[in-house]
Parts: sequence; structure tokens; C-alpha cells
Amino acid sequence: MLLDQLRLFLTILDRGSLAAAARDMGLSPATVSERLAALEAHYGTRLLHRTTRSFSLTEEGRALAAGAQHLLAEAEDLDARIRLGAARVAGPIRLSAPADLGRNRIAAVLDTFQAAHPEVEIDLHLSDGYVDLVAQGFDLAVRYGDLQDSTLMVRRLADCARHVCAAPAYLDRHGVPEHPEDLARHNCLMMRFGANTDRFWPFDIDGRTRRIAVRGDRTANDGEAVRRWCIDGHGIARKSEWDIAGDLAAGRLVPLLTAFETPPIGLQVVYPAGRGRIRRIRLLIEALAAEFA
Repeated sequence: MLLDQLRLFLTILDRGSLAAAARDMGLSPATVSERLAALEAHYGTRLLHRTTRSFSLTEEGRALAAGAQHLLAEAEDLDARIRLGAARVAGPIRLSAPADLGRNRIAAVLDTFQAAHPEVEIDLHLSDGYVDLVAQGFDLAVRYGDLQDSTLMVRRLADCARHVCAAPAYLDRHGVPEHPEDLARHNCLMMRFGANTDRFWPFDIDGRTRRIAVRGDRTANDGEAVRRWCIDGHGIARKSEWDIAGDLAAGRLVPLLTAFETPPIGLQVVYPAGRGRIRRIRLLIEALAAEFA
């Protein structure tokens, strides 16, 4: 019974409202509200700060969400091993990944993984913004950059350079920037990560990192949109090498300001503590590591 209540709690967090969770689980909103109240009474604390339009997790709610994910995942893993046998791999995996990387590299890894383990169910979420793994019920995420949440486990996959680039047609019309400060005279295509727009690009200038302000007439929260605008000659972009390797090789894009590039950042898979013990998740982490080795 408690597992059912915890599953309902995570569904509320995933769907974003009690009403949406009720529709998803085939229950009435009143029933969902009653079960949430019963769960809060069981633990003797409030789990959500609720208003008429939204909610947020309390500290106790966040701790319960993390623990509930571990408990339910281990229960599912135990159920699969008992019913299907220890050698079989089955069950759901929720994965978040950057949009371009997810389409161009990770989707193919998942195809191969599911061919080897057809009883695994994949739920892939593509987003270039920040994803709260615990609150949104993800098993793991592939991310660029250093780990910010110290409660998460991390497996480094590879180093990843970021290149400033443009299409030959754009450079023919507007010239080639020779120094990062020349970008002030160019149309730069910017990424938005959640509420933050990438308006300051880092460069190694005279032995230290300087962040150069850029501007332009196009911003998107989707890396594929920025890549397409860049290929079509609308401006200069700053993209991950994984996303544009084929475009550079084919000449669709030209790397710029390479003498001023900063060191590569990390590409890593992160997951809540305990998730790596689940066999299907551990095997997928190994498959991702092999892809980027």
C-alpha cells in the first residue's frame, strides 16, 4: 500500500499537478488529494507547498521523492528478477539528454540497447535546459559541464570541445572574425538554457579566460534550431563538437577563433545515488560509456 502511495506522489511531481496525476492514474482529483493528505499524515509533515495553480517540494518532500525513486526502482528490479529470472533485463528507464546529442548519438545507443534488451522500456526526454532528476523522476541524465548537484553520482563519458562556427555563405557576406572582440560586429546565434541565455562566450585571451558579450537577432532553447540557423547562414554559433562534427567535415560549417578556444568541458552521465545498483540502469550507463569512449 505504501509503495502505491509513493508511486502516486512521484506521478504528481512528474505531471506537475494533482489534476494531471489524477487523469494519468484514472482517479478523481479528490481521491488524489485525499491520498496525498494521507501520505503527509503518515510521515507527519507537509510534502508540498501548494497554491491554487502550482506547488513546490518542501525539504521533506524532496527527501521523500529521492528515497521513493530508489525504493520503487529496487522493488521493480526485484520483481523483474524474481518473475523473469536474474539473467533477464526488464523495466522502465527515464533518461534526459541534450536535444542535439540525444537525436544524433544517444538515440542510436538506445536502439542498440533495446535490441539487446527488448523488455526494457525507454522514456527519452530531450531538453537543453536544466532537469531536476529527483523532482521529475528521471533515472539518469547526460549533461555537459561540471556536476552542480553534489547529491548525484557521476560517470564521465568524454571531454567535449565547444567550437565557434559559421557557414561559408555567412562569412562571404560578413567577413571572418580574427579576434573574439570582433564578434561585437557579427550576428551571433544564442542558446537559452532554462531562464538563462548564453550571451557571454568564454575565450582564452592572453593566457586567461575572458567572457565576451555577444548579441544577435535569434535565440532558441533548442540546439538543433541554432545549428540549422547557423548552417543556413544566419549568423555565428557556439556549438559542441559532438553536434557539428559532421557539418565541419562536410564543409557546411567552418570553425572560427580556434586559437582562442578554452579547454574542453566534460560530458557525463549523472544519476541519483542508488540508481546505479539497478541492473538495467547500470547496463545502460555502460553502453553510453562505450559509445563515447
